[in-house]
Amino acid sequence: MRSNKKNRKWLKVTGIILLLLIIAGGAYAFSVYKSLKTAVDTMHQPIERKQSEKREEPVAFHEKDPFSVLLLGVDEREGDKGRSDSLIVLTVNPNNNSVKMLSIPRDTRTEIVGKGKDDKINHAYAFGGVPMAMDTVENFLDIPIDYYVQINMEGFKDIVDAVGGVTVQNDLDFIDGGVHFAKGEITLNGEQALIFSRMRYNDPRGDFGRQLRQRQIIQAVINEGASVSSLANFSDIFNALGKNVKTNLTFGQMMDIQKNYKSAAGNIQQMEIKETGTKINGIYYGLVAKEEQQRIQNELKAQLELQ
Repeated sequence: MRSNKKNRKWLKVTGIILLLLIIAGGAYAFSVYKSLKTAVDTMHQPIERKQSEKREEPVAFHEKDPFSVLLLGVDEREGDKGRSDSLIVLTVNPNNNSVKMLSIPRDTRTEIVGKGKDDKINHAYAFGGVPMAMDTVENFLDIPIDYYVQINMEGFKDIVDAVGGVTVQNDLDFIDGGVHFAKGEITLNGEQALIFSRMRYNDPRGDFGRQLRQRQIIQAVINEGASVSSLANFSDIFNALGKNVKTNLTFGQMMDIQKNYKSAAGNIQQMEIKETGTKINGIYYGLVAKEEQQRIQNELKAQLELQ
């Protein structure tokens, strides 16, 4: 039960990317524009966090500065802020027209900034909410984390259904939740996409296979959300986003992203972190070798033009 809840959290990620990119199809008619602005105003939730020491000046979207976004998939339960068991970092560079998408495994052991101890990276959100999660990921990757998008996992199905379902290329034939997922190209509704992205234990790749399916769903939602056909569903899409997504990006910033970074959305490159699983005091952790951590950091710094 707990595992299922964890596996669903990353899904919220979907909404964030939608949030950044779906607007590409939406600002041409006044009714669409107005609905989008209302949804974004509802989603906007600034946080108290000082300017990153890893960035000399704030990002200027009008100057097409590369920037980063932390996608947080959070299981929000009453009386419990939950854990961000889905963490995906997007680094967007309009100069090379690319987006690098990095999944950070939830069991990754690292310093929890502000807590003074090493722990699983997904615990940062439980300890200190979005600011501590951003600070911890920033420290782990040694890059500035400029913005965040948090998605409520319960709204994932609504977001997928709002864009009319998604089509993915499945590389593993399996049955889960009473649904058969055949190998090859498959089309999924919201409920099926949730099951597809949750599955972990029937995959010999374990959590890495799950992360792959998560990123597939995210890319599929972006593709569907940015398509012309989605304009007919803009009301449902914006409503689903408004109810389930929180971000510190403003409406004006999103419009600048749509204007200056749209071409980068067509080139999403997936990244993975290689880890070694181990138990410390009976608790499972994913350990990242220094060389691997440095490799990831260097690639992201190059993407953000920091070196």
